[in-house]
Amino acid sequence: MSEKKLFRLDGKVQHYAWGGFHYIPALLGIPESTEPSAEYWMGAHQSAPSVIHTNGEKTTLDQLVKANPEKVLGAKVWERFGELPYLLKILDVKDMLSIQVHPTKVEAEKGFARENAAGIPLNASNRNYKDDNHKPEIMVALSEFWLLHGFLPEDKLKKVLQTVPEFSFLVPVFEKEGYYGLYKVVMEMPQEEVNVLLHPLAERVLPDYKAGKLHKSDPAFWTGRAIENDPKGLDRLDRGIFSIYFFNIMQVQPGDAVFQDAGIPHAYLEGQNVELMANSDNVLRGGLTPKHIDVPELLKHTRFEAVHPKILQGDSVKGGLESIYNSPAPDFVVSKITLKAGQRYEHTSEATEIMLVLEGDAVITGDDNQPVELQKGQSVVTFYKAAYHIQSQAGTIIYKASVPVK
Repeated sequence: MSEKKLFRLDGKVQHYAWGGFHYIPALLGIPESTEPSAEYWMGAHQSAPSVIHTNGEKTTLDQLVKANPEKVLGAKVWERFGELPYLLKILDVKDMLSIQVHPTKVEAEKGFARENAAGIPLNASNRNYKDDNHKPEIMVALSEFWLLHGFLPEDKLKKVLQTVPEFSFLVPVFEKEGYYGLYKVVMEMPQEEVNVLLHPLAERVLPDYKAGKLHKSDPAFWTGRAIENDPKGLDRLDRGIFSIYFFNIMQVQPGDAVFQDAGIPHAYLEGQNVELMANSDNVLRGGLTPKHIDVPELLKHTRFEAVHPKILQGDSVKGGLESIYNSPAPDFVVSKITLKAGQRYEHTSEATEIMLVLEGDAVITGDDNQPVELQKGQSVVTFYKAAYHIQSQAGTIIYKASVPVK
């Protein structure tokens, strides 16, 4: 009998304030919590490693990697990354996330070393860098999904500045100093000025938002929601409102994907998705959050350029059984496996893979010919060079994370 390379995996639910209460518990088949269930993590990140079931015992994925990295990851992945280089998540976004930017690998290494040298604890609220890694990420929508993604193209942004009365004073700033100068002005503006400037805008959009007159493609909709959800209300208006007007508002349909590289400012607004990212927790924030905002650091790492949003459809492989969402990131690749009853998917892993059954049921059989039966919400991990096949009695949808080994 061949050596076992396929194991059941249990991830970790993260209870962040912006999350929903129903989607993740329903997916996982667990009781709902009094806390929001925002994210479900599957991976080997040190702060929340997944639990692996091996030989009737439980261990964590990061411990397995450390104990035998080449066996688990494969030599190429271990030599290049020195760890499992990705983190797979399911997100349920009920309330808007903070506007954020992720650093490049080089800048993450510098920032992490700098904050370590300054003696800032890893869990400190004013810490920017939790690790030395970059954090490109790709999301695949599981529902209609809304997000902010990069600066509007120049003509569209200029039109916003000209048509929103409160922003008209910024027209010459943008014409003279471009995206950087514009964003620097609003991000460095004293809070008292932010309140005075945005108050008439807030008074104008709130009644329409509460009356349900605004469409989600209108920045006024998200401005209204941000103000209504903020405990401070009109007393201390969030400068993140500028970003709602300055950034692209994207609507993404189920099965479509969006890639976000280092430096692209963004914020998730509403919906559920599968998210795959580099194994990092580095976030530089720019508003819509009570958390730490470091404006100089944010300005240093933001890409001040027009972004023309791209929606990725996925490339069909395996006779149409799998759609692969390719991106420039060397750390990860996500794919969707869709099987009807009786269809069979066969594969040999080139790196560690994590698979989650999103819909239906599946039976995954590895080298050892021991079938692993999976229901909706259950996951497995395969080691390097695991040969396996998947079948389903009633049909299934599985999301898979791997590393694009060249």
